[in-house]
Amino acid sequence: MKIGLFYGSTTCFSEMTAEKMEEFLGADLLDVYNIKESGLASIKDYDILIFGISTWDYGELQEDWEALWDEIDNFNLEGKIVAFFGQGDQEGYAEWFVDAMGILHDKLLPLGPQVVGYWPTQGYEFQASKALTSDESHFVGLPLDDECQFDLSEQRINEWLTQILEEISELS
Repeated sequence: MKIGLFYGSTTCFSEMTAEKMEEFLGADLLDVYNIKESGLASIKDYDILIFGISTWDYGELQEDWEALWDEIDNFNLEGKIVAFFGQGDQEGYAEWFVDAMGILHDKLLPLGPQVVGYWPTQGYEFQASKALTSDESHFVGLPLDDECQFDLSEQRINEWLTQILEEISELS
């Protein structure tokens, strides 16, 4: 089992998250791609994928993802397992917290993947998010706020990765 992690990063927070995930899982299990450099073509090579995106300004996509947005429609994710993480700012942009993660989730869901890694909303202070499940009890992936809760990120990453590995195991 090899996992492909694809992220876009403007201020390095998503890149640092990807590096922490690689450190936790190991290079034998995880291949990491900065989509600005590598694009999205290698998605087809993996049955398990992690996508990382940050939210900009008022709920906007990170620029590397925005540049490749139309390519996403060409992928067949039928039978693949996917998970999401997102970076956001709960205090400065509380009305749009990790919106881009929800937008990416909604873009990929019609392509047929099995989504893992839903994460509870406890411990976050925000007003609204497009990354919430329909019952608003969970996010569609792991939300991180390295602006306001950097000290919680590593523990959240480790717990989330453990969770998704267990969920992947149950699906196999």
